[in-house]
Amino acid sequence: MNIEDLLRETLSDMAHEEQPPPPGRFLHVNGSRSRRRGLALAAAAAVTVLAVGSTFAVQGLSSRTAAPGVLTGQSSGETRAETPITVTVNEGLRLSQVLKDLSTATGKPLEEFERAAKDGGALGLPAYAKGRLEGFAYPATYEVSPTSSPEEILAAMVTRFRRVAEDTKLVEGATRVGRTPLEIMTIASIVQAESHDKSDMPKVARVIYNRLNRTPEMKLQLDSTVLYGLNKFAIKASNEDLRSRSPYNTYARLGLPPGPIGNPGADAIEAALNPAAGRWLWFVTTDPEKGITKFADSESEFFKLVEEYNKNLRTG
Repeated sequence: MNIEDLLRETLSDMAHEEQPPPPGRFLHVNGSRSRRRGLALAAAAAVTVLAVGSTFAVQGLSSRTAAPGVLTGQSSGETRAETPITVTVNEGLRLSQVLKDLSTATGKPLEEFERAAKDGGALGLPAYAKGRLEGFAYPATYEVSPTSSPEEILAAMVTRFRRVAEDTKLVEGATRVGRTPLEIMTIASIVQAESHDKSDMPKVARVIYNRLNRTPEMKLQLDSTVLYGLNKFAIKASNEDLRSRSPYNTYARLGLPPGPIGNPGADAIEAALNPAAGRWLWFVTTDPEKGITKFADSESEFFKLVEEYNKNLRTG
């Protein structure tokens, strides 16, 4: 059931009640009907997401006016205009980075965002996310009311992801390419992390698929996944890093890591669903300063690209 159906059904139920349900009814979930109402609260009442071009305004429960001004009641009975906070979440950031940025931008404690991020059900995550917000905190620009809680802000990001998932036909596309929606989001997060330019994304996705689908299957051998598993930030994994026993060590383990390693944007999701046609098995960013990535379908060609990378590294 998508969000629009959820809201429609919930509003239909509420139309037949003698009086509006008390707030506690949404907070204590008992049975499928109450659960549906709780999700509707997250989607419709607790978080109001208003499309303003490519910007989304997130309002708190006490806010019922749209950007650019948010009016809230004061104890004196007067109202005051509260300027929304504009927060831009960049593509590819890890959830830990996203939460820190949101805390810094809003002035709300990081611990509150971390606590809210753990309650995937309350945030409206799809079932295939398996309760983990990583990969589903959609990168975009949000206008956040000062009264919005961390739960409301994160729920708005999930709501935005759901819209993109519908637009890209994520679930249907995953079935078409023989992968689960979670695997698609994992591939998309890797594509986002490994690509310097969006034009490279479909090719990077193809390399991932070619390795996964090869007989026998090839290890992905991606530094980005290794570093994520170690909670490190670097361009290249060290020899010690590559000996990690983390499930994200794709040098040591076959297949995809357990889940996304960051929060991808629409271009990366599209690339994961529609990889370019090609036989490539390797890619090398031969000129990191200029962001030039080249692709190879043979080992000999790959070694030439590595030589080109080393040369650029020396001269740079």
